[in-house]
Amino acid sequence: MAFPFRLDINVSSGDDILTVMNALRALARFLRAVNSTIAVLVFLVFMYVSITAILPPPVTPIMLMRVFEGIIDGRPVGINKTWVPYEHMSPHVFRAILAAEDARFLRHDGIDWKALEEARRYNRMHQGRKLRGASTISMQTAKNVFLWHGRNYVRKGLEAWYTFLIERMWGKKRILEVYANVVEMGPGIYGIEAAAREYFGKSTSALTRREAALIAAVLPNPRRWSPAGPTAYINRRADWILRRMGGIRIPDGDRLLLTSAPELR
Repeated sequence: MAFPFRLDINVSSGDDILTVMNALRALARFLRAVNSTIAVLVFLVFMYVSITAILPPPVTPIMLMRVFEGIIDGRPVGINKTWVPYEHMSPHVFRAILAAEDARFLRHDGIDWKALEEARRYNRMHQGRKLRGASTISMQTAKNVFLWHGRNYVRKGLEAWYTFLIERMWGKKRILEVYANVVEMGPGIYGIEAAAREYFGKSTSALTRREAALIAAVLPNPRRWSPAGPTAYINRRADWILRRMGGIRIPDGDRLLLTSAPELR
């Protein structure tokens, strides 16, 4: 059988052999360097995730991005945040967050596959309208602590990876605690404690059910809406959250049944 082309490798001298060998050695060194770099990056990721399983994240990429955006836009903002341990927060806060953002928080492993399928069907049926998302509290925490805002596949892939890590290295209680302390709540405002003091003049431990629901109601766009001056839409959303809160179960010994919690996101 005759081939339509011929591949000739002609090493005619010792110098040619040496050139080829040097090129192969350079390629081997490059591949070893790439492997070493990847190993170091993976090690650093595991170390930082392990550290933040115990200690509060000092700052997040989103916080720094907002500072730089403010400087560029001529409207500088600071970083207003106060870390509060899980046990010192009102349970109303956690129930409101889960009622608003992730009612199946304790039922999934970080990714709510049922919600993903529901969102896929909804978006297919309502093309041209605002897309429905299926981001869980675990996914949002991974994004808020380790990544940046965006919809590209690289960031989504990293988000899934970090979600997998924190689900296994932090656990549900720690994920909810970190989320409540770093989530963006307005220009330069991060965490529920800073939001409670900014909008209601009190600590998170003193928030009423209605105030917690108002804070949770603005989570989809806290730079647009304010819990202290709710629009009609935010008031309706807060009412909806309040109706769901009674059946929401939270981590660490909360024995409320889920039977009354609606299967809605």
